[in-house]
Amino acid sequence: MDYLNTLGSLGLALPTPAYLFGLLFFGIAGFAAYRYGKKAALAKPKWIGIAMMLYPYAVSETWLLYAVGAGLCAMLYVYRK
Repeated sequence: MDYLNTLGSLGLALPTPAYLFGLLFFGIAGFAAYRYGKKAALAKPKWIGIAMMLYPYAVSETWLLYAVGAGLCAMLYVYRK
């Protein structure tokens, strides 16, 4: 338990369960979009899927994770065909 206090004093914190759920959800959705774009030979869904799989590594706030993920899902809906 002392390790958590040491990490907290360094400014590091463990992600919340909501963040981990969003990370997993948008990663799986991105992989599905990538596979769909690859099989249908559509470039935009494929690249949106790659973005959905990779953007959580650059986002640290939970609300921003869900906001960007919802935006990418909306883009995927628009560019699905």
